[in-house]
Amino acid sequence: VPNLQGPRYVSPVPGGGFVVSEECGDVKVFMSSCKLLCSLSSKYGHQFGNPAGVCVDTDGSILVADEQRRTVHLFPEHGPPICLVSTGLRRPAGMACSSSGHLFVADTVENCVKVFKYCVRPP
Repeated sequence: VPNLQGPRYVSPVPGGGFVVSEECGDVKVFMSSCKLLCSLSSKYGHQFGNPAGVCVDTDGSILVADEQRRTVHLFPEHGPPICLVSTGLRRPAGMACSSSGHLFVADTVENCVKVFKYCVRPP
């Protein structure tokens, strides 16, 4: 995939495709054909500081850690972004989410992985 501006983290998207964070302050979503589907900053009007870790949950929502702002935002397919974590992170980097709604965030300053419960599915 050419023409990325400092690609950092990448994660697959359910159904094919992938999402990539860029050092320039954007996150891009690609189809399985490697064609650009959208830019999150353009689609949502969201300004990133320094996007780092990315992951996609079982609902297809994209989660992005922002190193500069020390936050994690969830970008649903429809609707506005949701700030999931706004305190307690010093330098969020890699992330992963589980099918049970847990979010795992590597904090490189504190040398640990922090676990958050962000989604509770009804039985």
